[in-house]
Amino acid sequence: MVACERTVPRLIADHVSLKYETLTGETEALRDISFSVASGEFVAIVGPSGCGKSTLLSLVAGLISPSSGRILLDGEEIRSASPKVGYMLQQDYLFEWRTILSNCLLGPEIQGRNHREAAQKAASLLRQYGLADFMHHYPRQLSGGMRQRAALIRTLVTDPEVLLLDEPFSALDYQTRLTVADEIAAILRREGKTVLFVTHDIAEAVSLSDRVLVLSRRPGTIKAERRITFAESGLTPFATRRQPEFRIHFNAIWEELDVNV
Repeated sequence: MVACERTVPRLIADHVSLKYETLTGETEALRDISFSVASGEFVAIVGPSGCGKSTLLSLVAGLISPSSGRILLDGEEIRSASPKVGYMLQQDYLFEWRTILSNCLLGPEIQGRNHREAAQKAASLLRQYGLADFMHHYPRQLSGGMRQRAALIRTLVTDPEVLLLDEPFSALDYQTRLTVADEIAAILRREGKTVLFVTHDIAEAVSLSDRVLVLSRRPGTIKAERRITFAESGLTPFATRRQPEFRIHFNAIWEELDVNV
């Protein structure tokens, strides 16, 4: 993606820390995390295993509360799950007994939205993003990449303003992963969503993001931040991997990671 010039913060983490109480004592997961994400920006988070990347997404989603600090969305502190925030996990978690269209209506059903309007929107998104012929199929009849696309559409049906992606391509084989990453990036650009994306894959982070945050080992802190720019604009994530800047960004982020821990 082309680096953003957006300046309006949609999401702000303000000196966020998190400590867990366990049977053996206290575990510090995150320490003094501060960053902001502009409206429409795509920000990736990378870091060593166990550094708190997914925990940070859970905090932004309002699923858990920080021990100190606060997270703001559109100027309001997040204290619980918000309909403004959509969360896409590593697995698609589609219900095998529901059709793809029915799966996409799960969110609106939980939120008590108008069924007819939600069904029209879900069907429109499925048609728009290449699943028109499969909306009445069951998940087992779809490929892994198609299932992930359906899972994203299920998230988009509730019209969240911020999307949290927790390694959504990790369960796919490498070739499918590259293709689906291109597809999902195109969908998110078209929908104009603000995205916070967790991945272990540096190449994925560089190819998809406007900016990359590097977390340290636990307790996770923001060790580095890198804005991703390419001389040529309008490139697909796959095409960015062929650009000379790609290797520069990759190597800079690699050097910041605690890879030997």
